[in-house]
Amino acid sequence: MANFNKVILIGNITRDPELKYTPKGNAVTEIGLAVNRTYTIDGEKREETTFVDVTFWGRTAEVASEYLKKGRPLFVEGRLQLDSWEDKQTGQKRSRLRVIGETLQFLDSREGREASGGPQKRRTPESAPPPSEPPGDLHSDDDNIPF
Repeated sequence: MANFNKVILIGNITRDPELKYTPKGNAVTEIGLAVNRTYTIDGEKREETTFVDVTFWGRTAEVASEYLKKGRPLFVEGRLQLDSWEDKQTGQKRSRLRVIGETLQFLDSREGREASGGPQKRRTPESAPPPSEPPGDLHSDDDNIPF
């Protein structure tokens, strides 16, 4: 029998991520993602929100903790994982379905990232080289490379 476990979500982050490390030194970050669905019943537009826990591991966890902030839109691709345990207080069996995020993609603009405390790599018009000149990394005035 064939198996396929793939999840693709687009939503908004519900809490700032916090980077942690396992005793073996593996990076792990958990976020909450709010995924909205809009639908119509009898001509009335309705919306429902599903809250999904997403866990990132390794380098993806480090990137997520560095650049993601509450409220930012995010694309996540991953797989489902079912966690089961016994509640220590009541002795009842508990379970939780979550997404193990394998890839992520920022969906807002650079300006949006700057406003949310993300990296500020945008050039201002004053600092950008003139359009006829290649970036300074490519050559210096001493090079005789025609462009």
